Amino acid sequence: MSAFANAKVALFRDPNLAQDALWRSDGAGAPVAVRIMLRRPDAVTGFGEGRFVPDSVMIDVECAALGTLAPGDTFEIGGVIYEVRGEPLRDVLRHVWKAEAREV
Repeated sequence: MSAFANAKVALFRDPNLAQDALWRSDGAGAPVAVRIMLRRPDAVTGFGEGRFVPDSVMIDVECAALGTLAPGDTFEIGGVIYEVRGEPLRDVLRHVWKAEAREV
């Protein structure tokens, strides 16, 4: 295993950075236990002359834990459900899925 892969595993196991979640393909079916990193970065969106800071939720999850991730998939964290919006992207080494989500 490469140094990067070892570091990624350690980050997703760290209780200060990652947390347990249940993933469901298309929001249905049997849940799969995964570790995710939940982020809420400020994102500035422009519209005409205005600038807005909408609420945003980003979820990072190991590719090895899921294999595939698609819009409509859900993650449940402590009773709160987040739905993947838009097309999830993988990092350059294809180790981590990065997805924008919204609370449902």
